[in-house]
Amino acid sequence: MKQTISIFLITFLLSISLSAQNTYVFLGSYNRDKTAASIMVYQLDTVKGKLTQVASVKNLINPSFLTVSPNGKYVYACTDSKTPNAGSVSSFEFNPQNKTLTFLNKQSSGGENPVYVSVHKSGKWLINGNYTEGSVSVYPLLENGKIDSIAQNFQYQDGSVNKERQTRSHIHSTIFSPQYDYLFLPDLGADKIRCYQFDATQKQPLTATETPFTKTDPESGPRHLAFHPNQKFAYCIEEMSGTISAYGYGNGVLQKIQKVNTHPDTLTEGFESSDIHISPDGKFLYATNRGKENNIAIFTIDEKGLLANIGYQSTLGKHPRIFAIDETGKFLIASNVLTGNVVIFKRNLKTGLLKKTGKEVQLENVSCVQIKKI
Repeated sequence: MKQTISIFLITFLLSISLSAQNTYVFLGSYNRDKTAASIMVYQLDTVKGKLTQVASVKNLINPSFLTVSPNGKYVYACTDSKTPNAGSVSSFEFNPQNKTLTFLNKQSSGGENPVYVSVHKSGKWLINGNYTEGSVSVYPLLENGKIDSIAQNFQYQDGSVNKERQTRSHIHSTIFSPQYDYLFLPDLGADKIRCYQFDATQKQPLTATETPFTKTDPESGPRHLAFHPNQKFAYCIEEMSGTISAYGYGNGVLQKIQKVNTHPDTLTEGFESSDIHISPDGKFLYATNRGKENNIAIFTIDEKGLLANIGYQSTLGKHPRIFAIDETGKFLIASNVLTGNVVIFKRNLKTGLLKKTGKEVQLENVSCVQIKKI
């Protein structure tokens, strides 16, 4: 009997150890130097919160944003970002056994300054958003992970009321709906969240919808969008006004239900809200603020989808552009561009509050973090 219990215990502990070692953290940067590491991959110990480097890539300029394919085999990056008269999207193969990240190919981004890439759940389509020229590009993905030539490209010209920042469209993210049948494009320059239907079986998957966009408040600057796990709500962080707009969601249509500040009421200007994510259990929402704040605003989400602020957590660095939550919900990892540090926080699953854990990682001008269990 004791031997049976011992074997069970050893097997159980071994399974926990193995499961703690197959989660990976992918970091991108505004490196501006081909000789320096520009993408780095770490293994995340989801028991201790420890990061161990396993791979890196050089010979790239400004891989500002990354995404990982659904099967975890491929990494796609916005490259040549913030580079005049340039812009590309690049693909890489990740092999966790060999601890390698290998460049595959790249394509033109179809517009200057690519800032966001998304992969369809089928793994057959890549969507890229270009900020400076206000456009979106759609690419077929080949079975070997390479990016095929552009299948569709949409250019936008309209702006909004701010004469310094909104003279034209600025697409800031490309977000699939929960069922992957719609694509949403927060447009900071036009104060719109654009929307298309998406049919993965077609050679040109994007088609117009009856509701081509949702208008946001003037000078709000919609940036990123996050859907609730229950698929009934969506939340858009608005960079210029330092706010979050909450929406009811259904069949490609957003209906506004609330607007809240990401900052204390004592702050009246200089907002630089950036990223937004929801905990896997759907109970908490997190939003980063750069500029004067450099923190993470924490909100509860009630059954009606409404937000209530419960506090702020410093990101322990400057300019937290992107953060990510692992699929267990136990860890939140924030990347601070100006201080080049990546900070691991442990989430209290009951209260939603954050506490720094483990050792920080350094990557100059780190701009993006993604977490993927493989």
